[in-house]
Amino acid sequence: MKFSIASSDLLKQLQIAAGAIGSNPVLPILEDFLFKIENKKLTIGATDQETSIATTIDVVGDDDFTVAVPAKILLDTLKALPQQPVTFTVNSENWGIEITSSYGKYKLAGENGADFPNIPEPDSVETVKINSQYLLDAISNTVFATSSDELRPAMTGVYFQIDMDKLICVATDAHKLVKYSTHHLAGEVNTTFIIPKKALNLLKNALPANDAVTISFNKANAFFNFGNMSLVCRLIDARYPDYNAVIPIDNPNNMVVNRADFQNSLKRIAIYANKTTNQVVLDVTDKSLTISAQDLDFSNEATEQMACVFDGTPMKIAFNARFLAEMLGILGSEEVKMELSSPSRAGILTPVETDNTNREILMLVMPVMLNN
Repeated sequence: MKFSIASSDLLKQLQIAAGAIGSNPVLPILEDFLFKIENKKLTIGATDQETSIATTIDVVGDDDFTVAVPAKILLDTLKALPQQPVTFTVNSENWGIEITSSYGKYKLAGENGADFPNIPEPDSVETVKINSQYLLDAISNTVFATSSDELRPAMTGVYFQIDMDKLICVATDAHKLVKYSTHHLAGEVNTTFIIPKKALNLLKNALPANDAVTISFNKANAFFNFGNMSLVCRLIDARYPDYNAVIPIDNPNNMVVNRADFQNSLKRIAIYANKTTNQVVLDVTDKSLTISAQDLDFSNEATEQMACVFDGTPMKIAFNARFLAEMLGILGSEEVKMELSSPSRAGILTPVETDNTNREILMLVMPVMLNN
């Protein structure tokens, strides 16, 4: 049983699929790729039993078979080889694999592909479609705000709210929250579900620039299909917090400022902030924003002033500089608007943009208590 393929083409597909392999698999075979050859096509599968990826590529060969191939040694071998055709020969009796290149031969121990866990198939699913660029945008703008706290499983993923042609994605870790909305969805479905962070990061790396993506889902799993690839993930079975309840509605104090200048100033000032709290103080008045920080333990302190447009009552409010700078880095507009109500209530960041892409983004950051 054999097939041939260009080493660089195979490596590219394997590197995407490898993201689904867990760091401490419960079964040894989960450290492998599943190779399934059928009608001169190789389907590569990988799973950690929560998230699975399958990708298909053309090969030269006449046999149809499946074999499980150790992932790490195969990846390391292909990375070390220059671009060239490689031939895989599989012994059907002991699943031994021999890889032949122009340099020589490499033997590794495979396993029976029939022992590889089944990847879930779509069953009783609802389906919507979206262009990959809009899905990529939704993931990039939200996944960074998810929590790592396993005691709050709902917040470790992104909340997908599908309302006919509208997709709302929400992520929060209780310190910051992002709500992203787009109307570029094709479907007649009204539902919600939570997708784990790992699956979304894999999607981010695998999604092509401009392609149709079909999203199917049932109560247990979500299925993403695009091009020659499919990704399946188990949904997080938990209730998502009522995010609308924490978004302040009445914010009488509004500041507009250059995004890049604001972000760079925060990065500089944060160097002098307390390393535990990362606290920076924003002192906003009619025409200027003063950003300051101090670390009393080491007698470090810094202050910068920049121009802004401010409509409201002058106020002082403190934030975690790292959170604020991270959010400003995600927002792409030249200027940002910051809505504030009081020093103890969340601040809201939105882009000041003129392009009409039928999308909305809102970022919320919780204040930290001012040190008097």
